[in-house]
Amino acid sequence: MNIIADLHTHTVASTHAYSTITEMVKAAKEKGLFALGVTDHGMTMVGAPDEIYFRNLHVLGEYIDGIRVLKGIEANIADFNGRLDASDKLLKHLEWVVASLHSITIDDGEPNIEKCTAAYLGVCDNPYVNVIGHSGSDYYAYDYETVVKRCAQTSTLIEINSSAMRNGRSNIENCMKIAQLCKKHNARVVVDSDAHILTDVANLPEALKMLDDIKFPSELVVNSSVENLKEYFKEKNITF
Repeated sequence: MNIIADLHTHTVASTHAYSTITEMVKAAKEKGLFALGVTDHGMTMVGAPDEIYFRNLHVLGEYIDGIRVLKGIEANIADFNGRLDASDKLLKHLEWVVASLHSITIDDGEPNIEKCTAAYLGVCDNPYVNVIGHSGSDYYAYDYETVVKRCAQTSTLIEINSSAMRNGRSNIENCMKIAQLCKKHNARVVVDSDAHILTDVANLPEALKMLDDIKFPSELVVNSSVENLKEYFKEKNITF
């Protein structure tokens, strides 16, 4: 499967990442990508940039060295109702919003399937969220079918995160279950690297192998072609 955009990446602004925006763009160009999503961590992550960083991303312009750069954020899910650590006012200002659970940014009691399901359903109801990020963790297990159905209804993308799949066999198995349900319910996915350094941009072998193994249709992968990506943005009424 061809991937034309890596839409979940981090720069030195996240402080636990190690490459600048221009370095990440250079890597994207060398990999032959069409677009790159710059999605540094939301403000409650340790070492994350202040809100003004995200508000000022417009200075990047649409293209850097021929690469369409999507100005975004990986917002942290702040509670099990699906509330994010970024305001709607800020999210409306951005082009690409990934919403993810991180143990370091949520203090809302011990997770369980019911709580995590409620959190993701809440995220799906947020009109500014594009993607549910790296949701294959055992720790944050949820009712996959219920959430996938809601994602299909709300055009919320589910991320197949290749970096997370390198963290253990269970992540691969969980991502496969999620992808199979996306295939069943026509829910769209996005395949991302979650790169924290330029050498990991578009580093996607685990995710692509899994999708190939289950014969996942490329038309359900929004970043498998420029046409798919543009169609998604058209549905969201976002200029692209």
